[in-house]
Amino acid sequence: MKKAIVISMLAAVISVPALAGDPAAGKAKAAVCAACHGADGIAVIPGYPNLKGQNEQYLVNAMKAYKNKERSGAMAMVMQPQAAMLNDEDIANVAAYFAQMK
Repeated sequence: MKKAIVISMLAAVISVPALAGDPAAGKAKAAVCAACHGADGIAVIPGYPNLKGQNEQYLVNAMKAYKNKERSGAMAMVMQPQAAMLNDEDIANVAAYFAQMK
């Protein structure tokens, strides 16, 4: 019986999604993003994506893909160096910042 309880508790802990990033910390790191994606997360350059309210996990995945040079589209030459300056915590924080914008 005790073993079953321990296994249930471990399963619950393992299934909890990773903690979201810190939007306040992300705001500071996202300042450089404003040049293309706008201070309010609405792109200032036609063809650039709006980040305001975007899905947090999507943003994390996209930034990590740019950082790891897994994205090679038209924006890769712009985004890869930007993403390379961020560690995983920074990426999570920037994603949280843009995702929480309404």
